Amino acid sequence: NKEEPKDVVKNWLRVKNTIEFLGLWESINNPNFKGVKFDSFKNEAGSNAFTLSPKRWVESTNAIGIVSKSGKYGGTYAHKDIAFKFAAWISAEFELYIIKDYQRLKSDENSRLSLNWNLNREISKINYKIHTDAIKEYLLKDLTPEQLMYKYANEADLLNVALFNKTAKQWRDANPKSKGNIRDEASINELLVLANMESYNAVLISKGLPQADRMVELRNLARTQILSLENLNNSGIKSLDSVLKN
Repeated sequence: NKEEPKDVVKNWLRVKNTIEFLGLWESINNPNFKGVKFDSFKNEAGSNAFTLSPKRWVESTNAIGIVSKSGKYGGTYAHKDIAFKFAAWISAEFELYIIKDYQRLKSDENSRLSLNWNLNREISKINYKIHTDAIKEYLLKDLTPEQLMYKYANEADLLNVALFNKTAKQWRDANPKSKGNIRDEASINELLVLANMESYNAVLISKGLPQADRMVELRNLARTQILSLENLNNSGIKSLDSVLKN
């Protein structure tokens, strides 16, 4: 009704299902919602004599999902959840679009969950095969006494040195043109080992090991794992790459 749009809103507010929806929304989002008055409206809704304006709804229940303003630039405004509900009531086409779009989003979400599950499965396969093996060239070098004894400002840099032989700042200084950081440029294998190191570091911290001792333990872990992954048969790595690309 283009001439009397407020009547459309009033008609919508007369519907029992509308009152139930509004009451539920307010109960979830509004701690100051007056449930007793809402119950009164819900009991009356649907009867021929029942009428309800947005202003009366707001003032009676202390609702926040709908805002009613009078005056030249006034009108009725609603939270997007409620606006969707209203639009679906006045337009079957709009309601169908909502249903279709919801189904599409759920399908996309399920696809991503399936991808994550496959990726985790492949990573688990690789983790299972980790064993003591040759290690990457930069891990063959022992850490210097300075690196071992230095008091690192944060655990991230402790892990960076244990795995990459340098702090984040040292890496940035050596790679000034790079847009990412040291971890952005890491390989899949390095990121996998880094995740294991983070978990192991948490265990070491809980045991009260000093930072220098943890550095030794973490370095040994990195040495144990990096080229074990590099030397795995190609099928495992290719399978992981194929999951990432699809």
